[in-house]
Amino acid sequence: MQEQATAPGNPREKLLEAVLPHVVFDGWSEAAFRAAAGDIGMALPLARAHCPRGATDLAADYHRQGDRAMATALALASKDGLRFRDKVTLAVRLRLEGADREVVRRGAAHFALPQNAATGAALIWGTADAIWTALGDRSDDINWYSKRATLSAVYSSTVLYWLGDESEGHQATWEFLDRRIEGVMRFEKFKAGVRDNAFLSKVLAGPLRALDRVRAPGRMADMPGHRSEAGK
Repeated sequence: MQEQATAPGNPREKLLEAVLPHVVFDGWSEAAFRAAAGDIGMALPLARAHCPRGATDLAADYHRQGDRAMATALALASKDGLRFRDKVTLAVRLRLEGADREVVRRGAAHFALPQNAATGAALIWGTADAIWTALGDRSDDINWYSKRATLSAVYSSTVLYWLGDESEGHQATWEFLDRRIEGVMRFEKFKAGVRDNAFLSKVLAGPLRALDRVRAPGRMADMPGHRSEAGK
């Protein structure tokens, strides 16, 4: 998956800004991409040079833009007295509250297509990685993967719930999120209990030793294991 910076004034960022009004009506489609290029007076071949996959590249940029906005908002938010699980919940809420629900709905449909599914999965993984990194996660073993895998599942299911939630202030979504986070916390306690249990530790000694050799990846922009340098 190609990743390209979208600094202010970058042609790709201009395309992203121009495409959003069209996405609401046309989805992340070729028609929306062509309309965006036309709106900013960019020749289609040049627009294609900046975004070889057309609207798919812009949809991915929109998602990553949301991850960055979440990290900024989380850094500025007051977290005094919050339990760690509450900080994770806050990060997910900030991520959703900063997004346009109709644009996200269109993105969910776009990345559900077979040809886009791998990119969509990598973006969800990237969001989970962005949250853990923003919360100061320093794990570099199997826990690096398990934390992001469980949070990816929590985030993706919460997004789907949020897209259909018509409750006031999306209260039903936040209650759903709390239940999912509680499930993750129980799983983490279970993992700790396995290692603390002398009998189970002895029975599972071989597999546990193998897992202890697993290490987090370095920075790899095209892999689900991509994380920022700050997360090292």
